[in-house]
Amino acid sequence: MKKNLLSLCLSLSLLAAAPAVVNAAQNDANTAPAISSQTLRNLSWTPLVPPVTQDVTLGTSSAEINQGEIQGAVGAFALPADRGSLEITLTSIATGKTVYAPNVLVLDEQMRPAAFYPSSYFPYQKPGIVSSDRLEGTLKLTPALGQKQIYLLVYTTRQDLAETTQMVNPAKAFAAGVGNAVPDIPDPIARHTPTGTLSLKVTAEQKTGNVMIGQIFPSSAPAAAAPVVVGSTQAPAPAAAPAKPSEPMLSDSETYFNDAIKKAVKAGDVDKALKLLDEAERLGSKTARKTFIESVKH
Repeated sequence: MKKNLLSLCLSLSLLAAAPAVVNAAQNDANTAPAISSQTLRNLSWTPLVPPVTQDVTLGTSSAEINQGEIQGAVGAFALPADRGSLEITLTSIATGKTVYAPNVLVLDEQMRPAAFYPSSYFPYQKPGIVSSDRLEGTLKLTPALGQKQIYLLVYTTRQDLAETTQMVNPAKAFAAGVGNAVPDIPDPIARHTPTGTLSLKVTAEQKTGNVMIGQIFPSSAPAAAAPVVVGSTQAPAPAAAPAKPSEPMLSDSETYFNDAIKKAVKAGDVDKALKLLDEAERLGSKTARKTFIESVKH
């Protein structure tokens, strides 16, 4: 988590020089297999406007990417960037003894990688009363202000295709569900395939403020969730930007904002901390940014 927060700090420290994208996920976006920008732009991106549940069949007629490690059918989705926090539950449904092992690459409006979720981020889930065997994970992302949309690319890899998923025998799941003795029978093993069936559930929660932050909440996550920014954290300049204060902020005001930023970061509310930072600098603070960066390092 500290590593991811440090990425956020570095991003903020470079805002004056260039737009920043924070790569904060289980793996850095730079570790995702490389995809050419031309390939990305040639894809047909399916719009998903929340709230929505979309079932997708990745078959032999679906778009494919066969570059380097990426192999097989892909799902390409465009999400609105003006709805606030987006919570996305991605489910890959097992069919018989096969399942598609998804990887997710999140791209900002300029189609630059912002976060990467490998197949290990979508662990196996046992069947329930109304659900079947599946691989599933939930992401929560909030686009930075100033973007119209962000993108979600779902794909599988050569390494995934060489692996399998051990499932739970339906008889075992049923026996456990009704409180009976679990029978001693073998569990089926699902082969990973380049095609499959996905379900995406997308909801949105509108937030206020100039800068928004999201978190990822994987199912059965091995570690605590980490903040994710999709796109630049620099809000676009208003049509008539107010002049910067000619004098530094008073000492008492500096202390007030710095304390509030520290408390917000400690409470895990990075969204609030960034809004406080934005307001403090608008009023002439010279120490708020340093306070924010130091706070998320610890």
